[in-house]
Amino acid sequence: MKTSDFYYELPPELIAQHPAERRDGSRLLIYKRADKSITDGRFPDVLQYLNAGDCLVVNRTRVIPARLIGSRIAEDGSKGGAMEFLLLKRLDDNRWETLVKPGRRAKTGARFSFGDGELTAVVEESTPDGGRIVRFFFDGIWEEVLDRVGKIPLPPYITEELKDPERYQTVYSKEEGSAAAPTAGLHFTPELLQKARDKGVKIVEILLHVGLGTFRPVKAEDISQHHMHVEYYEVSEGNAKAINACRAAGGRIVCVGTTSCRTLETVTDDAGVVHAGKGWTDIFITPGYRFKAVDALITNFHLPESTLLMLVSALCGREEILRVYEHAVKERYRFFSFGDAMLIL
Repeated sequence: MKTSDFYYELPPELIAQHPAERRDGSRLLIYKRADKSITDGRFPDVLQYLNAGDCLVVNRTRVIPARLIGSRIAEDGSKGGAMEFLLLKRLDDNRWETLVKPGRRAKTGARFSFGDGELTAVVEESTPDGGRIVRFFFDGIWEEVLDRVGKIPLPPYITEELKDPERYQTVYSKEEGSAAAPTAGLHFTPELLQKARDKGVKIVEILLHVGLGTFRPVKAEDISQHHMHVEYYEVSEGNAKAINACRAAGGRIVCVGTTSCRTLETVTDDAGVVHAGKGWTDIFITPGYRFKAVDALITNFHLPESTLLMLVSALCGREEILRVYEHAVKERYRFFSFGDAMLIL
């Protein structure tokens, strides 16, 4: 299939620039695969479609302040031009794989300073995809230094400043490590999650640290030539057993977000059994893929020609998902990270 097969027209004004006033104040589009029906609702309506015995799988990752803006250090010690680093993957205590802008200034051996010198860095090498391996130098605890010096990275299509950085974190976020939020989970409130539990829905946490590879544009004309960047995942023994028990009892596996979906599909065998494990995944789900674990998906509306749109197309069918998106545009849904949600049943 071609990348252009996943294009749709989106008026720019439908790209959400800020979260809804309330986390659960977004709209919810419900799509039923069985009869190809579309229903418009509000996000709290999701409770109507969750049954006792279902398993709601969420990603407990937390976004780190991965955006570093600093200055190049010249040979004489003076500060040069501005430079932006985006932390992608931690290689060891002091070394990270990063994206850099502008790349021409980040030559091997170049040094940079952040936060009035509290954090410094040297570029050690380039990566095949244009990134840089960077070694950082600092005193104290890395996480504390990063909290002071770094900023939460927002997608480039969001041009407004985020007043409350916590609105780019889910209410169940725990483990720091992501460069972007698992945005389908941003709609949930503690109260909504408790109502789901009270209804008999089992909530299970897994982990996928979201990298920017998930959101990078597909540049290959043939989607089979696109390669995903690896992302770190963890599924505990207890949570694997809980998911398997849910399915064995006839419950559905409802994933919150494409990150939870990709994680489960990574650790599930062809018989539909979820296995505990940790490691790195580069799973790329496109039409024709047979889902092994996921019965339903809560997700936001994704960018044209993106790997995420390809994933939901694999679940619903490409023509159907484009029809659903056409409806969402017509009904003026809000799109992307801070936008409205969709429930695929």
